[in-house]
Amino acid sequence: MKDKLMNGMQRFAKAMFIPVLILPIAGLLIAIGNLFTNARLIELLPFLDNPITMGFGSILSGSLVSILTNLGLIFCVGIAVGLSNKKKAEAGFTALLGFLVFIYAMNNFLSFNEMLVDPASLQGTGQSMVLGVQVLDMGVFLGIILGVVVALVHNKFAEIEFDNAFQIYGGSRFVFIVLIPIVVIFAILMSYIWPVVQSGIDATGSFINQTGNFGLFLYGTLERLLIPTGLHHLVYTPFLYTSLGGVAEVGGEVFEGARNIYFAEIADPSGGLLNQSVIWDARGISKMFGLLGACLAMYHTAKPENKARAKAILIPAVFTSFVAGVTEPIEFSFMFIAPVLFVIHSVFSGFSMVVLNLLNVRAIGPNGFIDFLLYNVPLGFERTRWPIFILVGIAFFIIYYLTFRFLITKFKFKTIGREDSVQDTKLYSKKDYQAAKSGQLVETVTGDREAETGSAPVIVQALGGPENIDTITNCYTRLRLTLKDPALVDEQTLRTDTGASGVIVKDQNVQVVYGLQVNSVRRSVEKYLGRDPEE
Repeated sequence: MKDKLMNGMQRFAKAMFIPVLILPIAGLLIAIGNLFTNARLIELLPFLDNPITMGFGSILSGSLVSILTNLGLIFCVGIAVGLSNKKKAEAGFTALLGFLVFIYAMNNFLSFNEMLVDPASLQGTGQSMVLGVQVLDMGVFLGIILGVVVALVHNKFAEIEFDNAFQIYGGSRFVFIVLIPIVVIFAILMSYIWPVVQSGIDATGSFINQTGNFGLFLYGTLERLLIPTGLHHLVYTPFLYTSLGGVAEVGGEVFEGARNIYFAEIADPSGGLLNQSVIWDARGISKMFGLLGACLAMYHTAKPENKARAKAILIPAVFTSFVAGVTEPIEFSFMFIAPVLFVIHSVFSGFSMVVLNLLNVRAIGPNGFIDFLLYNVPLGFERTRWPIFILVGIAFFIIYYLTFRFLITKFKFKTIGREDSVQDTKLYSKKDYQAAKSGQLVETVTGDREAETGSAPVIVQALGGPENIDTITNCYTRLRLTLKDPALVDEQTLRTDTGASGVIVKDQNVQVVYGLQVNSVRRSVEKYLGRDPEE
């Protein structure tokens, strides 16, 4: 039961990536739109003071706020697609239909029982308008729960077909037929159950807020510490997109969650210091600065004969962490070799958030330095205190460097460059791999373009061969597979010969960390196996 629960949670965390990863794009575009209407920028660049650019900026930022106000629908469709085993496009379409059925069913039931409040004053009543329909305010939780329900029904009934005259009612049509009564009954039940659940959520949020900096420290630490399990997404997502991360009224609309509040503030930059809730999204100190110090310590403690190799490996990893906020290639380089370093890294991450909170810094930096600049600089120092964020980052760069260097030399950890031989140095880049394994590169021509299988043959064999691989998917940085016999996995080959920076085996579920190039790795493996993409 424990293993099934863990596997289910890992799969759910992976499914959450579909809606979560698209939301920063909306935030970036909101920030860009705000640049065209930013008073300080217009003073510096007077040519921006014209109706065309200012109108474009207002329309761009204003229109994208609609994404933040319809997260329930976005999560419903995204999670249904992520959790479905086959026919993912049909699962997403069915989820959209199910969402519409739910809100109208709940609205009609509440109206029939005279449970609807005055729509002119919804704030604080527990009800809200969703796609123009007044229902209980379930926020993102509605999308999450309904997405799971749709996926379960879809996986069970999507391949059922009928003969003769009933043939038209098979497949995804039958899924929708089964789903309708389930969703209607679910809407009725939630009309009574959700107010109780919401009270529990509000109490949890109050408890978290009452714990103050201790709760913030625990949050920041767990968000890093759970990376090996792949469940760290389940730590920060509720704080970024639900009422657990705070509630604020911006521009006449109520927004829940740290990320949503911040993006709304970008689109409507008025007022003083940003809402304190946004501190839950200030997770960038360790990514942009701390791990740079850790990598410098690893380089300085590397053996002289390995320094050149270590430098070639660490520089791309540092660049990826600083610019894009992708830290796993670095973290997996010492996570299993020296677990104490990873624990300290997690503690420092939580501590950095506490420091930012004590200094009233409201800047966020979850996805690297480019996002940090676009999100925070346009709002100015007074509202975000973003220069202090950088100063705190520099301080943690020094702390990380001194701590990692001391512990590596004290306990003789075999971090990058300190291995027994230069061939053992990990985190090979794709270019390095191709140079070393040029004889195993396979190219085919399809139409007028080239398709490269690259390291796929080695990866497949290290996973036990084609017949051992059941499913292949990926998240942001990891190749995720289910294998018939995980005992056949050759972790050493995956690390040294394919550029993997980490391998996690849990029952039939195997995760291989490749970083940002994981999409191309997955495609090359699928091409080598002759399989269609599963996502």
